Amino acid sequence: MTNTAQFPDFTIENQYDGLVCGIDEAGRGPLAGCVVAACVYIPDDIRQHTFIQSINDSKKLTRKNRETLFVQIMEHCLFGIAQVTPEEIDSLNIHHASLLAMKRAHGIMQDNFKIEPEVALIDGKFSPALPCSPKPVIKGDRLSLSIAAASILAKVTRDRIMTELHLDYPVYGWERNAGYGTKEHLRAIADHGITAHHRRSYAPVKSAIYSSY
Repeated sequence: MTNTAQFPDFTIENQYDGLVCGIDEAGRGPLAGCVVAACVYIPDDIRQHTFIQSINDSKKLTRKNRETLFVQIMEHCLFGIAQVTPEEIDSLNIHHASLLAMKRAHGIMQDNFKIEPEVALIDGKFSPALPCSPKPVIKGDRLSLSIAAASILAKVTRDRIMTELHLDYPVYGWERNAGYGTKEHLRAIADHGITAHHRRSYAPVKSAIYSSY
């Protein structure tokens, strides 16, 4: 399952018969906010659309390009988007929470579009329990167009959630840092404490809780 191209393509998808979807998540590392996962199936008749060739790992795209592709993917592809809350992350740990978000995203796509993929390509080393055959792909968002499309939906959705939360909690800079542990964010935690949206199991947040006693 290798691909030396600069952009992801359908090489991996084409190895399988039947419908093949891609799944990715965003938000494993932040100190605050949910984990978001997306599942995307790109129909055969959409593969030749011009925008498909612009799809890439979300981390390699500008915010403007991600937003543009987000709209095009939502318009032309079949998808599901799901999230797992900070409370669930603290209860399950981030690894299992990410897998749960992926499972939910896959289920939402199935329910909304009434399709049964044969294979789900999962970004990374691990796979959630799914009703189809899951195939983990290391660095899958750089190799598979389906996974890359999912990475865009997950990233944009999560960024939008954090931007909305920023309106209620502007001191943390979530519109800019998306909840990651930047100097600005850590300083705000030290000065103002934590919110209900912080992940209490993460070390910097846990330290802030203990230091407040």
